[in-house]
Amino acid sequence: MTLRFVALGDSFTEGVGDIDLRLPNNCRGWADRVAEEFARHDDGTLYANLAVRGRRLQRIIDEQIEPALALEPTLVSFYAGGNDLLMARLNLAQLMRHYEEAVMRLNASGATIVLFTGYNVPLSPLLEPLKVRTAIYNRHIRRIAAKYRTLLVDYWCFEKFQDPRMWAPDRLHMSTPGHRYMAGKVLEVLGAPRTLTPPTLPPPRPKPLTENIADDVAWLRRDVGPWLSRRVRGVSSGDHLGARWPELMPVVLPERLGTNPAKDRKAQLSSRFS
Repeated sequence: MTLRFVALGDSFTEGVGDIDLRLPNNCRGWADRVAEEFARHDDGTLYANLAVRGRRLQRIIDEQIEPALALEPTLVSFYAGGNDLLMARLNLAQLMRHYEEAVMRLNASGATIVLFTGYNVPLSPLLEPLKVRTAIYNRHIRRIAAKYRTLLVDYWCFEKFQDPRMWAPDRLHMSTPGHRYMAGKVLEVLGAPRTLTPPTLPPPRPKPLTENIADDVAWLRRDVGPWLSRRVRGVSSGDHLGARWPELMPVVLPERLGTNPAKDRKAQLSSRFS
């Protein structure tokens, strides 16, 4: 059977933090890397990624669930709710009810479903209260995964992500090594063969206090300020973006990418039926 992999969610699944200027939205991400590994073993693999950065759960449900089901996937990854957890006011019980309803709809399709717990992103001591929300969110995710017998990538338990180099400079999204490691863990949960090797990082270099303070100041100015401004204005970094790979198409491996990856994928699809 042809694998039809559809990835849903927000920036986590879109691939933000794993920069690749050759690709739509200038990022690659763990989902692309998972699809590439499947394609290395089966060139009939089809892949779509409907995730868009900044999306909250309800918008993901409204914009991505039905288009995903219309693609008749055999494998669906679903990560949502992370942006909701960052809201000042949140009805967490209601959030998880809506999340479970979305999983129920996806599960009814007969596709294999992959869910994810959230990680306690080490943003700042000022945001430590988020850890409580994330822990409650994760408890619900584990319950839902067990109830619907989905696969679960228990991100919360990955000690590797305690290394700051697994995070992008904004401290909220995974870096390229982080996405690469996540791809390996997803493939492990799926029981899929893989050539992908975990990133190897040298021992971290201790930073003097002055350098840490300078990094924090730069982070506040570069990332936190613009993020707070968007929150106040009610806008999102993804408002003017669309899905990176909105159609199920063949995967073009990175070493074969030209200057127009979308065109490469369409050409590969055409050649298959010519």
